[in-house]
Amino acid sequence: MEPAGKAIPARMASLDLLRLAAALAVVLYHYLFGGAIAGSLDVEYAAAAPYAIYGYLGVNLFFLISGFVIAWSAEGRTWQEFAVARFARLYPGFLVCMTATFVVLVVAKDQRFPTDIATYVANLSMFARLFGRPSMDGAYWSIMLEILFYGWVAVLIFAGAFQRWKIPIAAIWLAISASNEFFFENAVIRILFITNYAPLFAAGILAEDIVARGRSPAAFLLLAVAFLVSCQTIIFSHNWMHEHFGAAISYPALLAANIVVYGVFSGAILLRSVIAPSKVVMMLGGLTYPLYLLHQYIGYISLNALAPHVGKNAAFFVVFAGTLLASFLVWRFIETPVRKPLVRALVSGIYRLAPASQPIRPTSSARTS
Repeated sequence: MEPAGKAIPARMASLDLLRLAAALAVVLYHYLFGGAIAGSLDVEYAAAAPYAIYGYLGVNLFFLISGFVIAWSAEGRTWQEFAVARFARLYPGFLVCMTATFVVLVVAKDQRFPTDIATYVANLSMFARLFGRPSMDGAYWSIMLEILFYGWVAVLIFAGAFQRWKIPIAAIWLAISASNEFFFENAVIRILFITNYAPLFAAGILAEDIVARGRSPAAFLLLAVAFLVSCQTIIFSHNWMHEHFGAAISYPALLAANIVVYGVFSGAILLRSVIAPSKVVMMLGGLTYPLYLLHQYIGYISLNALAPHVGKNAAFFVVFAGTLLASFLVWRFIETPVRKPLVRALVSGIYRLAPASQPIRPTSSARTS
């Protein structure tokens, strides 16, 4: 680990690559296992399914990375700057990808993926389920949890608590998570405090604190606690898969996979100075978000349409490559040119409306991570 006080690099290429690996794992899970077993795909990939089933743990890896990156992103920012940066990072890409998915679903008219204009309007909020409407794509559930996590961080920054009491906050969150998941199993607490995934977010926050501020016995101890609690909370997804699919990874295998998830995350942090940032790595990391948003329902419909004509294997490679290309186009021509100007405009507008809230120091509005 770095000595205390050493700054984290402006961009961690190792985490960019790891985010892409996590997204690809989720794509393979949906295309090679989840789609067929849920009845969304007309073709099966029986040989690949026993391996692809592990791909859903890519979401767990996302949450670990998110805890780290969001804790880093919050450093030195006001709550307004943090909230604007998160909005600019998420919403433009979401709007384009959600709209593309809506158009494809309307054109395809597949009864397995019903939609209408009211559902589209509800999805503009990114929380369609609050309005009694389904998400435009099945993958959006994790985005809603991410936004809830961002909301808690913004509140804690506003209260002046996040940077100052990061370790105690992580400890309290882990205590709430363990209490609810082990004993109470209250659905409202689970949603509000994300207790089934809290150990992952908390572990990322603690890892960032160790990197940013140096070795801390308390942070290392809580990191171990987060891992141990996560070994229990993974049962939540295990039970969900059994209930909905009638198939799930055995607990011993799931436990081993959880160790691998934490291991590759730790490895990416330890190798942060070995893998240098570059335009290629930035591009690969940039594919992650649109790939996650675009791949599922559009992919299912495309595979179902192509497989009868070219065969299921060729269809898989065509759809996989097409989804990557579409993700690149969204990143290159939507997200990249829009993000920085949007951040500057929104931060400037906020401080014009409420000048008293502007920090004395120069704002970090150009920073968009």
